[in-house]
Amino acid sequence: MLQKKFEHVVLKHYPDALDTRETSIKYLGLLQNGHDIDVSNMLMATSLCSDDINIPSTSFFSVIWGPFFLGGLGGLPYTGLTGLTAFAHHVPDNGTALIFYGPHIGVTLENEVGKMYRPRQEKAGACCGALMLALERFKEDAYVPEIKPEDYQQSYLESLLYPKKEEILNDASPEIKITECTFELIDTMLHDHLKQVKNEFKIDKIVLLGGVVINTDFGIDDYFSVRNFEVIRTRYL
Repeated sequence: MLQKKFEHVVLKHYPDALDTRETSIKYLGLLQNGHDIDVSNMLMATSLCSDDINIPSTSFFSVIWGPFFLGGLGGLPYTGLTGLTAFAHHVPDNGTALIFYGPHIGVTLENEVGKMYRPRQEKAGACCGALMLALERFKEDAYVPEIKPEDYQQSYLESLLYPKKEEILNDASPEIKITECTFELIDTMLHDHLKQVKNEFKIDKIVLLGGVVINTDFGIDDYFSVRNFEVIRTRYL
């Protein structure tokens, strides 16, 4: 079965990964049974890469309202404080906010990471394209990041990752390393943004579920490797 073949490849690189269907069952169950949260009265925001290939990864959370889109290239929460404030104002009365976030990376059955076969394309292409582009630019000795208004998201992403350049390039798997570094950026930014707009949330709890989305192939479930799961009481932000 193709799903099992992909699972074998995924678990080589992400041993703790679950497919997105299992991820939704596990964590929605934890929220409902372990934290007494009514998942039918929850609004989800995502801070994922804007890549169309990530749309199926959120479909298994269909019992939740949303999503409100916070992310852009690489998954960084580009909508900033204004976007997060808007999200806060949209959460149902007496409800709960869920933020599902992280970068993504493709895998192929040939055990290539940072690539995937997209629908109706014969050759494997970069995934995440924004992160793999940044990685290629970091390999150029003369490259120095510069914020470009006409290409803001990509140039900003590269400027934030650039201090980790040597660590990324010297890793045994630079594709995986740049993805992990991007998760750390997203996680830090979201926590910082939440602290700054905490008073905009008129609810008791905010749920964060963050990690790495592992894209497989068209029609095959993607996987998710969790890096952070927390239920935050807004008064403690």
